[in-house]
Amino acid sequence: MPARPRPRRLVRPLALSVASLALLLACGESRAPDVAPRDVTPSIDPSVGLALDWEAPSGVEAISLLGDTLRPSALSDETRTRLQANLDSAEAGLAAAPDDADALIWVGRRQAYLGRYRDAIATFSRGVERFPGDARFLRHRGHRFLTVRALDAAVADFTRAGELEAGRADAIEPDGAPNAAGVPLSTTQFNIWYHLGLAHFLKGDWAKALEAYDRCLAVSTNPDLQVATAYWRYMTLRRLGRDTDAIASIAFAGDSMTLLENDGYLALLRLFRGDVSVGAVLPPTPEGGMDVANSTAAFGVGMWHRLNGREADATEMFRRIVAGGQWAAFGSLAAEAELAFRPAGP
Repeated sequence: MPARPRPRRLVRPLALSVASLALLLACGESRAPDVAPRDVTPSIDPSVGLALDWEAPSGVEAISLLGDTLRPSALSDETRTRLQANLDSAEAGLAAAPDDADALIWVGRRQAYLGRYRDAIATFSRGVERFPGDARFLRHRGHRFLTVRALDAAVADFTRAGELEAGRADAIEPDGAPNAAGVPLSTTQFNIWYHLGLAHFLKGDWAKALEAYDRCLAVSTNPDLQVATAYWRYMTLRRLGRDTDAIASIAFAGDSMTLLENDGYLALLRLFRGDVSVGAVLPPTPEGGMDVANSTAAFGVGMWHRLNGREADATEMFRRIVAGGQWAAFGSLAAEAELAFRPAGP
C-alpha cells in the first residue's frame, strides 16, 4: 500500500531550562535541585528524532526519572567484540543496500545493543524520514525513547505506529537476541501496543495503559506473549481499582504452561494469585549487581508489595532495583517511575 505522509508533531517544552540541565551534567550532580523528576527529560521533536537541548558528556546516554545521569552498562571484552562485529556486519549490509529498510533497522538495533541509544534513535529517525509509511521505525525508535526516559516522545511514536498498522496483516519480528529454541515470538503490532501500554503505565495514565494492553492482548498469539501482556495488564487493572477483573485476567496462567522465554512473568502471575512465595520468584542477585532477569522479577515483587499495602517493602525493593545498575531494563525504568512519580503509593 502507498506510504502515507507523516505529520510533524511536537512534544511540549519541558520546564527544566537548558542552562540548568547543562550545569547538572557538567558538575556531575545526580539531581537537579527543586525540579520535578518528570521535567528532567530534554525536549524532543519526534518527527525528526532525539533533538537534545544539551550536549551530553562522553558516554552519557540519558537522565533518569530521578535525575541521575545514565551511562551504558559495562560489557565484557568478549561481549563487546561480538556486538561490535554484529554492528559492523549490519553497517556493511546497509552500505551494500542503502534503500533496504530492513538493513537500516538492523543498524539501529545493533547500535542499541551496544548501549548507543542516542545513535540508535538517530538511525531510526533516518528511517522515519526515508520510509514514512513503515511503522517499524517508529516502533523501534519509540522503544529507545523509553530507554532514554523520553516518555512523551515514546507515546507519540507508538501511537503513530499503531495508526500506520491499522488494517495491515501482522508480521513476526526477527529476534536480535534469539531464545534457546531459535524461535522468534513477538510481532510488530504486539511490540507497538505492548510498549505503548508501558509508556502510559510509566506516566500513570492507567486508562490509556489498559486500552493499549487490551489491543496488545488481541495480538498476543502465543503463550509467551499472553503471559507478558497479562502481567502488565493485571497491574494496570489493580491501579484502576478493578481487583476482581485483575484476578480473573490471570486465571489462565498455570504451572503447566509451556513457554520459551517468559517463565519469569509466569512466576510473577502465580505470585499475584498467591500460588507461590517470593522465594520462588526472585532469583539470587548476582555478585556485582542485578541482571535484567533480577530487575524484572524484583519490580514485580515490589509491585506485589505496593498493591497489597506494604509500602516500606515496595519502596525498599524499588530502591534496590535502581541501585542494581540495569537502568536500560524495563524493571529498572518502572522502579524509577514508582519512586519519582508515585512515592507515596498507588
